[in-house]
Amino acid sequence: MPFVVVDKQAARLYVFDASARLQADTAVLIGSAVGDLSVPGIGLKAIADVQPEERTTPAGRFDGLWGRTMTGEHVVWVDYDAAVSMHRVRSHQPKERRLQRLASETIEDNRISYGCINVPADFFDTHLLPVFSTMAARIYVLPDHLTLEEVFGPLS
Repeated sequence: MPFVVVDKQAARLYVFDASARLQADTAVLIGSAVGDLSVPGIGLKAIADVQPEERTTPAGRFDGLWGRTMTGEHVVWVDYDAAVSMHRVRSHQPKERRLQRLASETIEDNRISYGCINVPADFFDTHLLPVFSTMAARIYVLPDHLTLEEVFGPLS
């Protein structure tokens, strides 16, 4: 099956086909807090109640599922219970400068979300929509601090 790799340390997302050939990659915005685990019960909290230290993008292997939010927006659910998804970048708060952050040369400013993986809209529509709207695909989110073995198990 096709798969996606999210490298949090590089703030990049890579899309591979079922033969593991790289199809495309892009800069992404990720959770503002460094960390590899979601806070227990985070998906049940109102967004206004999520504390800054709780805004992590969890590391792990996920079965991405095409879906919609409660407002009807298309998303790829990474971890539904933790309310973590991949979605088009939202730029309705100008002070956050999300589009500028995506376009910047550095990765230091790519940590701003509540944990979701924010993807440029054109990239989402061109590369993620075709993969996830027709089938399930795996998503691998690489860790910040944990080892690959701690997150994914033995690598041999």
